[in-house]
Amino acid sequence: MPDGTSLNRGGSKLKPLGLPARLRHCLLSNQTVTELKILAAKSADNFGFDVVDFKMFTHHNPLSIQINIRHKNPGTKVTIDDCSIFSQYIDKAIEGSSILDQPFTLEISSEGVSDFLTEEKDFKIFKGFPIEVTYQDLKKIEQQTNGLLLKRTDNSLQINQKGKTQRIPVEDVIKVRLTTPSG
Repeated sequence: MPDGTSLNRGGSKLKPLGLPARLRHCLLSNQTVTELKILAAKSADNFGFDVVDFKMFTHHNPLSIQINIRHKNPGTKVTIDDCSIFSQYIDKAIEGSSILDQPFTLEISSEGVSDFLTEEKDFKIFKGFPIEVTYQDLKKIEQQTNGLLLKRTDNSLQINQKGKTQRIPVEDVIKVRLTTPSG
């Protein structure tokens, strides 16, 4: 390799891209993503939202942008109408900027249902679902157990463990999380 730019193996020449070419491409992509994140965050803030997650898939054709939002007011859920209105607004903001000069798809969504059950309605909706319960035992040591959610009363959280009901006092429950059947 006299010039350091090509490899000669078995008669075929391979030309590596080289570090400078890869770095230029990555810096351009990172700069574009950063600018789009800032634009999305400012736009969301104007509508009373926070951006929870931002993803850009450059390997898709056309380029795909996914923005996950939530209301600044924690008690307010993001609706389909919220996503639709914000989608139109952010689409116009991106088109009006000089950040992207190529076609793209845009997907706006909410953060969805939390894995943690906190509200009374959560315990009713997810009755029969597999859960993981973190609680403190009689010695005040943190423990975890799994089972199927039966119900939560004023006094206890009841779970089904292989056909047997386990009752955990509500005051000892630290958190309850939805899981998959395997854990």
